[in-house]
Formats: sequence, C-alpha cells, structure tokens
Amino acid sequence: MRILYGVVGEGMGHATRSRVILEHLTQHHDVHIVVSGRARDYLAKRFENVHNIWGFSINYEENSVKKWQTVLQNLKGAITGWPQNVKKYFELVDSFEPEVVISDFESFSYLYAKNHFLPVISIDNMQIINRCAHSKELLRGHEADFELTKALVKSKVAGAYHYLITTFFYPPVRKERTTLVPSILRPEILSAPREEGGHLLVYQTATKNEGLLAALKASGQPCHIYGYRRDLTEDLKDDNLLFRPFSERGFIDDLRTCRGVIAGGGFTLMSEAVYLHKPVLSVPIGGQFEQVLNALYLEQLGYGKYAKELTASVIGEFLEKLPGCARALRGYSQDGNTKILGALNDLLAAAKKHQQDWSDDTVG
Repeated sequence: MRILYGVVGEGMGHATRSRVILEHLTQHHDVHIVVSGRARDYLAKRFENVHNIWGFSINYEENSVKKWQTVLQNLKGAITGWPQNVKKYFELVDSFEPEVVISDFESFSYLYAKNHFLPVISIDNMQIINRCAHSKELLRGHEADFELTKALVKSKVAGAYHYLITTFFYPPVRKERTTLVPSILRPEILSAPREEGGHLLVYQTATKNEGLLAALKASGQPCHIYGYRRDLTEDLKDDNLLFRPFSERGFIDDLRTCRGVIAGGGFTLMSEAVYLHKPVLSVPIGGQFEQVLNALYLEQLGYGKYAKELTASVIGEFLEKLPGCARALRGYSQDGNTKILGALNDLLAAAKKHQQDWSDDTVG
C-alpha cells in the first residue's frame, strides 16, 4: 500500500515510537513521512521519503509553558510555515497518491486525508483523554484543564477510521473505533536487562529550571542528568550531580540501571520506565494536562509519585516509596510491540477493502 505517515514534531517521543512503526511498515509498503522540528532529523537518518514541514512548537520557562510567548512564536512561524506546507501538499499530489494516512497527532497528513477522502488511522497516546472514561475521583481538582484538553484532543484528528491508543493504563473505552494497545517501545528498551544501581536518572528539557538543580543537590542522591545542559560534549560533575551529554546508548544504560526516574509527565520515558520496572517521580510541565493525567494514573497504579513541583522533601517522599513502587511494577509486562503491529496490519487491510468498496459504489 501507499501510506502517508504524519509525525508531530514537538517532543521526541512521537518520533521514537513512530520509528518502530515505520521500521515495520517500510518493509511491506511504500511510505512517505511528513514531520516537523527535531523529529525530522531523527527520522531522516533512518528512512527515505521524509518531508520536512512546519509545525507548532511550545515555549517553556522553568517547568511551565509560556502561553503568550508560545502563541507569538507560532504566529511568526505560521507566516512562512503554512506556505511551505501548501507547497509540500502539491508536491505530494503530483508525485505520490496515498491510499491511507496514519497520523501520530499530526495535522497536515490528517487534513490531506480529509481533502482526498482517505481513511485515517490515528496512532498516539493523547486520544485516551477523549476516547476513554476517567473517574471523577482521579480528575478532582483538574476538571477545567481536563475539559479544555479533551476538546483540543478531540479536534486534532477528528473522525478517523480507527484510533490505536498506546498506553500502560487502561481506563474504560467510551467510543467506538478505539483500541487500547501497550506502549510502543524501542527495540533497545525491549532488550535492555534490568539492574538496580545507586543513581537517580533525571530527564529535564527546560534548561532554565534552577529550582530543579537546588532540589536535586539538597537531596544528596547521585543524579545522572540529561537534557538540562545541551551544550555538553562530555560528562560534567557538580557534587552529587552528573550532567551528561545526550547519547541514546548511554541514556538507556542509565535508565536500565537506575533506582528511579525523575522527569516530567511525558508518555514515552514514563512508559519505558514502567516496562523496565523503574519507579518514576513525575513533575508534569505546567499547562500540559496530558502529562498530569499520565502522572495521576502512574501514582494510582503504584508505579510512582505525582508532584506539582520538585523539592528536596518531595524527593525524600519518593525515595521512601521506592520499595512499594518496585513491588507494584513487578506485575507489569507486555509482549513487545506485537499487539499494536498486529492490530495495524489488520486495520490497513480493512481500510484498503473499505476504500475499494467505496470506489466500487461510487463508480456504480
């Protein structure tokens, strides 16, 4: 089949999980990929037919979204970005005629499908907010943020042929054409042997979060920190803090051997930690309710702790919970990526038949 695959470029989690799906699809199908941001460089190193498009980005300060600056940043980008996307649109029309579209929360591929009456298969973790039921107890105190985020998520890939939702928690499904599947994991994670070392793995993308460093230093715990110092080419030690340059192999090795993880509420790292049975202290980015929901379910399952801000006392509470979290995590397992790849194969076959039946009815 000819497949147009769209990957949202904000954050690298979408790119790393799409890599797994794309490695499977490109063995059997003709695939073109549209992607924005840093995710484009990551995927372009691994696949052919990667088209760079403009996409929305988020501006951060400390551990919160700067909403006004984000709006201005994206308005400025849209002036040149949308014409670029339109150009890519016509290039694809001329050179590639997709039969189906797969969207990882990406709008351009979705709009392309709607304009060409093509079936869309949605693959992401965000749709769980809209297409599943969440208890009032879980959402207490977050009702307004939940309703706003739910409306935004609902509008993002509305009316898709089917929704494959990746997850490590399983609330009741409330809408048809929805399937919950285990988190998509990189093969390097699936093959990583679990060990318990003495350090905490810290992943932080906000490079101006001074409060984070003060809390980590006050904890006295050895911390291996990624993302905070992006200019590094080698390790930099500051008392109990070890700042590390990003290396996929080094990061996975630190993850598989750590006592626990301190990070935001991003789904990809959280799901990798859960698979490797590593407790997580989740401090979601302010203004990102999707991350809050991940953290709430993480804590409900006993896999970690949710905190609104990081302090030395919060880290201390997390350390006390580590044995209980480790016991809870022993009950988690998944069979690699088998379930989602099987479900996707079935959906592609069904979507192709759907298109053929629709074409026959139209001609008739």
